[in-house]
Amino acid sequence: MSGMMMKLLLLLCLSLGTISVVHCGDPTLFFTWNITYGTISPLGVPQQVILINGAFPGPNINSTTNNNLVVNVFNNLDEPFLLTWSGIQQKKNSWQDGTLGTMCPIPAGKNFTYQFQVKDQIGSFMYYPTTAMHRAGGAFGGLRVNSRLLIPVPYAPPEDDYTVLIGDWYTKSHSTLRKQLDSGRTIAKPDGVLINGKNAKGDGKDEPLFTMKAGKTYKYRICNVGLKNSLNFRIQEHQMTLVEMEGSHTVQNTYESLDVHVGQCMAVLVAADQEPKDYYMVASTRFTKSVLLGKGIVRYENGKGPASPELPEAPVGWAWSLNQFRSFRWNLTSSAARPNPQGSYHYGKINITRTIRLVNSAAKVDGKLRYSVSGVSHVDPETPLKLAEYYGVANKVFKIDTIKDEPPADADTKVVLQPNVVNQTHKDFVEIIFENHEKSLQSWHVSGYAFFAVAVEPGKWTPEKRKNYNLLDAVSRHTIQVYPKSWGAIMIAFDNPGMWNIRSEQAERRYLGQQLYITVPNPARSLRDEYNMPDVSLLCGVIKDMPKPPPFSSN
Repeated sequence: MSGMMMKLLLLLCLSLGTISVVHCGDPTLFFTWNITYGTISPLGVPQQVILINGAFPGPNINSTTNNNLVVNVFNNLDEPFLLTWSGIQQKKNSWQDGTLGTMCPIPAGKNFTYQFQVKDQIGSFMYYPTTAMHRAGGAFGGLRVNSRLLIPVPYAPPEDDYTVLIGDWYTKSHSTLRKQLDSGRTIAKPDGVLINGKNAKGDGKDEPLFTMKAGKTYKYRICNVGLKNSLNFRIQEHQMTLVEMEGSHTVQNTYESLDVHVGQCMAVLVAADQEPKDYYMVASTRFTKSVLLGKGIVRYENGKGPASPELPEAPVGWAWSLNQFRSFRWNLTSSAARPNPQGSYHYGKINITRTIRLVNSAAKVDGKLRYSVSGVSHVDPETPLKLAEYYGVANKVFKIDTIKDEPPADADTKVVLQPNVVNQTHKDFVEIIFENHEKSLQSWHVSGYAFFAVAVEPGKWTPEKRKNYNLLDAVSRHTIQVYPKSWGAIMIAFDNPGMWNIRSEQAERRYLGQQLYITVPNPARSLRDEYNMPDVSLLCGVIKDMPKPPPFSSN
């Protein structure tokens, strides 16, 4: 580490505003990212994209449990910009979650330094923009958190560790797509599918995305960074053993293909046990009338011969996908980020203190398309919700409990536009039901937490459905998919104070209001429960010129 970095770390550790965010006993990784526009042709059509340090996709963050991450982001775009660290739980630190409900965006031409710790986590995650429709332009990438050397993982070390970013893609720019949504129209279907920002042409000139040595085993971390579509992922003539999903080791089932829904990440082991030559990895859209497909080359070292043009077929129908979801199980005998077994947390024996039913819907408001949660289509106020709460002016910015635990009968058709905020008592154990009355698959994310995805079933939810819950080994994760005319149930311990986002991972739906915030207050204003607002925080809206409130107490 350079002397300048050491000096910076010392300053960070001495700063009262950041001492609780950067932990001086743990290694710190420093990154400087320049966000710029660039022109490339991922689908053969020149278009404007968003680059990080000139790269599309952005750089991969390779960290280890309890590392501190310091990411200095310079926004060289012509509009405000934010990144979120999807799946990183950020204990006591919603200040850095990277959503417009928690942070002021980085103004054009300015910079902001994120400072957070990947505390007590392992696994495969991603980062992406949350402002406007920037995710449609790029600026996304992989974020891995490796286990510490002293903590065993339930499989032999792989020969190498690869990140595979799959996603649907539009040839229209992010600003054009945003204008479509602002005008009241949908962005319709994408134009193609990319794997790590590319789509192999199959003309014999494609460079490999990854290489393998015959006889070795490799780890592939697969994340769906797209905007709209679930994707099925497979590798020609190779099987995949699932070993980890969004921060949890899984029972090691083997699959020929995996459905990866928007916002989800999975890690698999792949044995290089086939004839040494080229093979295609394939990602294709699911549950669409016309199938879009992306390809990438995996090459064996010293292999001879091109990849076969005969691609492995994708499964058909969402019932197959539902059955695959049911096959995912938590590995109860493996250690996680700490040496205790994952399964030592007996979530099925904890009493539920609250049940919240959330219904997603699409409706026209003043002739324009909006998406909602239980009848409320979220609108981001000029002042971030978390800052308004911290400065004591929440009543000037938003109302609490805009939706009730039971959705109104007309939630599918009657939509109100306003900030959507739900109050939640600290340390309650809560059941959340996602009800999907629509004909399209939904994908949901909860920031700041991992939850137990205990059930996804067709039909409508009733209390009697609890008898079908998996109360033993449901995977602890941060996303859940809900199939058409179906429901999904999660269980979550709200033990992390702050302002946390529950959102549709489908960018169009999120942008047009299908999200809400859960505020888990810190009424004692205690540092035991939540960190102070960092001194480097950007200020905007009604609190911009207000005096900073007293810091939290260490009592």
